Order: sequence, then structure tokens, then C-alpha cells
Amino acid sequence: MSPRMLLAVTLLAACESVEPPVPGDVPTEPSKEDSSDYTVTGGRSWYLVGDALTQGQDTADLTIKGPGTVVDVWLDGHYITRAHKTSAGFKVSIPVANAAVGDHKLLLASDGDSHAFASLAFKRSYPLYVAVSNDWDDPDHTDDKLERQDRLHTNHPNLVITHFVGPYTFTDPTVSADRQQYLVDWLKGYEAKGDEIGLHVHPWCNFVTAAGVTCRTSPSFAKASDSTGYTVILGSYTQAELDKLFAKANELFVAHGLKKPTSFRAGGWTATSDVLKSLVKAGHKTDASACNWARLEEWKDVAGATIYQWNQEHWNPVDERTQPYYPSSDDILADAAPHLSILEVPDNGALVDYVTAQEMIDMFRANFDGRALPEARQYSIGYHPVDFSESFFSRIDTALYEIDKHLAVDDHGPVIYARMTDLATAFPRP
Repeated sequence: MSPRMLLAVTLLAACESVEPPVPGDVPTEPSKEDSSDYTVTGGRSWYLVGDALTQGQDTADLTIKGPGTVVDVWLDGHYITRAHKTSAGFKVSIPVANAAVGDHKLLLASDGDSHAFASLAFKRSYPLYVAVSNDWDDPDHTDDKLERQDRLHTNHPNLVITHFVGPYTFTDPTVSADRQQYLVDWLKGYEAKGDEIGLHVHPWCNFVTAAGVTCRTSPSFAKASDSTGYTVILGSYTQAELDKLFAKANELFVAHGLKKPTSFRAGGWTATSDVLKSLVKAGHKTDASACNWARLEEWKDVAGATIYQWNQEHWNPVDERTQPYYPSSDDILADAAPHLSILEVPDNGALVDYVTAQEMIDMFRANFDGRALPEARQYSIGYHPVDFSESFFSRIDTALYEIDKHLAVDDHGPVIYARMTDLATAFPRP
């Protein structure tokens, strides 16, 4: 080859290897009329800000197929990176960890074009944890009530439930050993699938006396007195007595093949500072007794009943937007030092006995209106298994279908179903 031909080939190869310069301006938006030759996959509509419970989604990992040689990427008008074509197309990882909470946009252009071929909008948001629970007011529940709970799991595959189990299941003489084992096996089956087994205590006399404590018959939140102990205010027991009750509950759970519970809700939501201090001694991480009392209006004018008034007085600031906090050892309502080492998780959505499906949905929307969340939030709803009728099932099932529309796992929003104990990780102690 002559020197002249060699020079020509060399210059031609050099020209072919020169990349288009990085554009100095942000490309214009693609129009709706554009028929792009490019396909973009891997992008999300929601990228979660991580916390101690949930791993952050900190990169937008895109795969691009198309005819160009390079693809340039802008985030919110700022140039980010350039991707080069490979046999698998273009691969690009865009860091979004430092993107502020809110709405963002990616623009993609090829080969120095001043017109973008793709515009990808997304939100950066903290999670919304939805905690679904049930309260074992009675020692046993008929099989139709269990079947409806089975159906909840079938209808909502991502759902996890915290079962606040009553220890009186193991002390009530009307519940046979075979039935106790059946219930334990049913619970453990769901625990293996991700559910949590927590503790619920109404001070039924059969349980209280088994713990070596004298059973009270008053004050009751439902009537003048209660010979069964069921409706007696849990906070009326002394801290020393409560220590015995929770120690006995731990003993009964372990003796029947369950783990020691680490989450709790008081019967009638009647927890006090003494209750929380005893729970800490027993190894509990969360309490879910703070009550959205305004939703208990069915009890307001019941003659002789005080459950509405008691909760109004003791949980007065709590409503559907109240968030988890660590109570002060001096004031159960105060998020102030000295903090107890137990997270208070408000029952801010109440239970299906007291709210319709639409009310549950409205309260959910009060916590999430479709916009990115500037901090982690929690929304709690639940039911009583003993009262879990087809009507009550329909209420919570309908609400859960609405909540399912916003699940992070499906890239439809920031919602994550969570167990009560896990919330102590998501909301760490100050």
C-alpha cells in the first residue's frame, strides 16, 4: 500500500472513531408524535429512599435498544453520563440517591441530537408502611373466621399480618388441647410465610389467675363490673401485676411452640405507662395501643360503657395521621426524653368493627395523597377474628385492594406491608 493510500485509510478510521461531542444544552422533550426507534426498559416510576428496614432504590438501571452509537442522559436538566453501545444495547446506571424527595425527570438523547428520544418521569419517596393486625379478644375463633383470614392472604399476596394472640387460648378450659394445637399450627403456617405472632391481652380471669394475680372485675370499660375480667381496663393492674401477666404470656407461648412475642396491643386499647414499662421488661419492641378514639363513636352513648371516654382522655391527640413515636417514661403521649425503649405504633386506621371500607380508604389517603413522602409513614388497620363476619371481611378486603394499587413491589407507589415489630427498625429510637 502506497503512503498516500495508507494515510487515507488512517484518516478514514480516525474519523469513524470520533464520538459526537457531549451536547452543551439540554435536549428538547420528545413529542407525542415521535415514533422513536429506541426502546427503554428497567426504569421505575418510584424509587424509595432507604431506611434501616427497607433498602433504598438508589440507581436507575436502564437498558436501551436502538440504532445510535452513544446515548447521553440528563437528570432534571443536569448532564449525568454517556452510555456506549454494546452487543446487548446500551446499559446505563444513573445514581438517584442524592435526588431530593419529589418529582424528577430523565431525558435521553443519542449521538449528540438536540431532541430527546425518551423522557422518563419518576418520584423519589420514603416508604409508607401499612400494618394490618388482628386482636384475639376471645380464646377461640370458629373455622369460618379462620377461612376468611386465609382468603385475605389469597386475595392480597403481598400482605403480612400481625396476629395479636390472646394467651387465654391456653388457659381457658373450654378450649381443648387439640383445638389449641390446631390454632398454633394455623398461626405457625402463616408465620412461616411472613406473618408475625404478637400478644393481645384482655385480663380474662382464667389467664390472670394462672399468672398468680388476683383477678379484678372492675373498672370495666363496658359495664359496671365484669366477673370474667374480659372488659376490665388493663391499665388498672399494678406494674408488678403486669410484670407477672406478661411473663406468664411469654411462658405460655413458648410452652405451646410459639416464639416470645415482641409486639403488643392492650384489650380496649387500655394501655398506660405502667403497661409499657412492663412490656419493655418482657422484651417487647412495639406497642400498638394508641387509639384513633374518634372512630369508636359506636360506643359513645352506650349506657354504662366508658371505652370511648377512656380512650378520648388517654389517647386524646391520636387521629388517622398520628405517626409512631417513643413515649416518654413520664408521659405516654409525649415524644420526649427520657424515652422508653418501646415504639408506640398508633392504631390510626382503627378496626373494621368501627369503620367502613371507604373510611379506611379515606384515612389511607390522609397519609398518602399520591405525592412522594418526605419521611417514612405508617398506616394501621385491622379486625377482631371473633367478629370477622363476611361483612367485616368485605370492608377490609375492599380497603386492601385500594392499598394494593400503590405497592412499591409493583412500582405503583411507596406502600410496603410491614409487621408491627419491624416498625421499630424503620422508626429507630432517638
